[in-house]
Amino acid sequence: MRINSIYIQLFALLLLCSCQQKKQEPVVTPWGEITDTIPVDDDFDLSDIQRNGELIALTLTGPETYYDYHGRHLGTQYMLAQRFADKIGVMLRMEVCRDSAEMVRRLHDGEADLVCYPMSKEGTGWLIGADKDDLQRELTAWFDPKMVDEVKKEEEFLLSSKAVKRRVFAPMLNRASGVISHYDSYFRRYASTIRWDWRLMAAQCYQESTFDPQARSWAGACGLMQIMPSTADHLGLSRTEIFNPERNIAAAAKYLGELERNFSDIRERSERTKFVLAAYNGGHFHIRDAMALAKKNGKNAQRWGDVEPYVLGLAKAQYYNDPVVKYGYMRGSETVDYVRKIHERWNGYRGVKTVRSGFAPSSTPQKATHARKKKYQIEQ
Repeated sequence: MRINSIYIQLFALLLLCSCQQKKQEPVVTPWGEITDTIPVDDDFDLSDIQRNGELIALTLTGPETYYDYHGRHLGTQYMLAQRFADKIGVMLRMEVCRDSAEMVRRLHDGEADLVCYPMSKEGTGWLIGADKDDLQRELTAWFDPKMVDEVKKEEEFLLSSKAVKRRVFAPMLNRASGVISHYDSYFRRYASTIRWDWRLMAAQCYQESTFDPQARSWAGACGLMQIMPSTADHLGLSRTEIFNPERNIAAAAKYLGELERNFSDIRERSERTKFVLAAYNGGHFHIRDAMALAKKNGKNAQRWGDVEPYVLGLAKAQYYNDPVVKYGYMRGSETVDYVRKIHERWNGYRGVKTVRSGFAPSSTPQKATHARKKKYQIEQ
């Protein structure tokens, strides 16, 4: 889906309803119930939005519209809307609807200022609520079609490894003596608190930061284990110590312990570990969505090999729009690769030969046998 321009449109329904008598709301006072003299759907145009300090936009989840990525929001429509909100000097509140009918209804009811979604049946433009002439003029004057390519390039950069500032260290300091990193003592100490093999935590750390304690991602993730500031707050890790190697590893172990408890319904420990790693990377709720899809399709929702294809599937509309999915689109290929690479590195640290049949292919397709390809195909 590519937008070449934004046309400001109104549905006939919105135009019709905007001309109808405005509703009045009953107000309860100490003296009884009276009718408020201020209409509920009174005009709320640009100056009111700026005075209120918030632009409310509606959209659908998807790779071209709006999605969560490591605690930050991305998507072409979202990024364009954020630029416009910055232009008029307000905060953006993006709310996700289930379908286009819900977006139109909520816009008509005055619950939002505009719809940031290309309405296919009404052209490719955004929709603006009725009687917002000033907002329409401001948006029309502001928009330049070149912005679409600009935000797409920006998003591509943010999703690449170039957006992570880190030095790349060797994955193992001294194989002969079994020394993985300068932080092995911390991995040993804190991995034991969650009954993990310390080498597994070391493998995860290398995947996160390549053992650079000063690593920082564009999304704000910090330190060896790439902990988000908001997660640090939740874990009781001071932001002044977020780059401290020991404190960072200790907080990550605490978070991994929380995820272990969140997936306590997965009884087999080796399976649960894969779900925990996936949730650390892609978010607990997205992984639960994939589990729900697996269960719906007759698969074992407690086996990573069965759930993994649905993690990948959450990048496709037919799956992220499924009624059992609550948290929408995700970049599942990244999460699948994350789990696979950590296990492969962990096996290397332990001197165990990696068997790759238990994992889905990486996001970069490689040659594979027909049987292997078929194994990871989601049944239609």
